[in-house]
Amino acid sequence: MSVVEVLERLGGTATRAQLVSLTSRAEVERAIAGGDVVRLARGRWAHPQVGEAVAAAHRVTGVVSHTSAALLHGWSVQHRPERPHVTVARGRRGAPHSGVQLHRVDLPATDVAGPVTTPARTLVDCARSLPFPEALAVADSALRDGFGAANLRLLADSVRGAGAGRVRRVAGEATAAAANPFESVLRAIALEVEGLSVEPQVEVWEPEFLGRVDLADRRRRIVLEADSFEWHGRRDRLASDCRRYNGLVVHGWLVLRFSWEDVMFHPEDVRRVLEAAVDRRPEVGRRACGAA
Repeated sequence: MSVVEVLERLGGTATRAQLVSLTSRAEVERAIAGGDVVRLARGRWAHPQVGEAVAAAHRVTGVVSHTSAALLHGWSVQHRPERPHVTVARGRRGAPHSGVQLHRVDLPATDVAGPVTTPARTLVDCARSLPFPEALAVADSALRDGFGAANLRLLADSVRGAGAGRVRRVAGEATAAAANPFESVLRAIALEVEGLSVEPQVEVWEPEFLGRVDLADRRRRIVLEADSFEWHGRRDRLASDCRRYNGLVVHGWLVLRFSWEDVMFHPEDVRRVLEAAVDRRPEVGRRACGAA
């Protein structure tokens, strides 16, 4: 994959080390020189749209918000917005700008930091307005970046009005354990399946250590893996994955592997597979496995 494609699959932001490990140093240098990626902070890069969002906000006298703000904060998203999200004052006159997604809200000064909504306001906006999988991906990324789970819960408890329940649900399910939006969205789909109760990053022991899996339902002994050839395509990683999957199956685990394309663009297909697995998989006694 190209550097841009890798950046998209990582959620729109990535460290230089991540980009190099999944492409090459020379390809990353070419992407930087060509403006295909832009620097957010030391060692962290993003899609050029983050700069476009700031320019768009300046044009309409607003601030970057929602998923555009999430990217500007260095957080990963499920889908990069087609047009930059910009929030302007509710009473501001003027025709909507065709190049941006406008939100008309009177923001208090405490919710704005320079050209962008604050991290807290960005999380609330995303949780209120986005579908649950997209909102969860943003919240998981914010926690990985150090926002703090307790702070997120306190923030959610303070929200009132329309969408407050959505915000609290996202805060209650968010975790820093999810490695990327791919895993976050797969977990969000699984959380919608009745009878399925998954935890992220579970270590499985039978009694020897079999490996760490992306998601696991301990009661039904179902494992969900967010699988990508680009991530695990090296021969040594492939061999390790084969040993791990075989060990899980031999010890009675049902291993379901999902591609990035299906999780991100065909969630209903993924959900149908999970529902079928639950229908055919009774709960069993809990054995040796531990959450990381």
